[in-house]
Amino acid sequence: MGVEAQIPTILTVITAAAIDSIKPCAIGVLILMMSVVLAGGGTVRRMLYLGFVYCFAVFAVYLAAGLGLVYFFARIPLVVTEYLSIGVGLLVVVAGILEIKDYFWYGRGFSLAIPAGMAKKIEHFASHTTTLGIALLGGFVSAVELPCTGAPYLAIITILSQYFDIWAFLLLVLYNVIFVSPLIIILILVASGKKIQEIKGWKQDNRGFMRLAVGVLLIALSWLLILIANGTINLG
Repeated sequence: MGVEAQIPTILTVITAAAIDSIKPCAIGVLILMMSVVLAGGGTVRRMLYLGFVYCFAVFAVYLAAGLGLVYFFARIPLVVTEYLSIGVGLLVVVAGILEIKDYFWYGRGFSLAIPAGMAKKIEHFASHTTTLGIALLGGFVSAVELPCTGAPYLAIITILSQYFDIWAFLLLVLYNVIFVSPLIIILILVASGKKIQEIKGWKQDNRGFMRLAVGVLLIALSWLLILIANGTINLG
């Protein structure tokens, strides 16, 4: 018999989104874009405008990808759903272990990160500071990051897809709002006078702790997925 409503779905979504929002690449690209705009003589207003275009593009592509995955999972026969959830749970465990590994041995061995060649292309695109260019940049960053570092999102999508209704849709939207919130906060901080170099330094100094936090969450989410799959826990 399942344990009813022991873990609120909204708390699970908020926690996962908060940890998943710490995306070094998405943050790094935003910082680079802001630096290019300001170094090129652009105004703070222009930087804010392009920054919000970037954030919206990240939000839109991530949300669209989530809805697509929900639709895919919903079409899978119920008899397969349990095994799919367990499979995703095991995949997320591996991702969590790799993230924790990077806390102790950052950059050694295999890591969940965007390939170096792809990262260079993203940096090149960041120099094109037109509205369309920045929108495409945000979409491209999201599309590349999703398969590389999207394990928390995959876990939440798997959970929500089991009973997807208007409430689950709103939770998916909430996840993505939280997901882009650090980008918006950084953008506003720079517009308010915070030096970009200080934000770069903070990002560099705390990257190991970011990996550790993500890794711990992923392992917790993986066990939650497996317990939901076998009926031990039902989200309330």
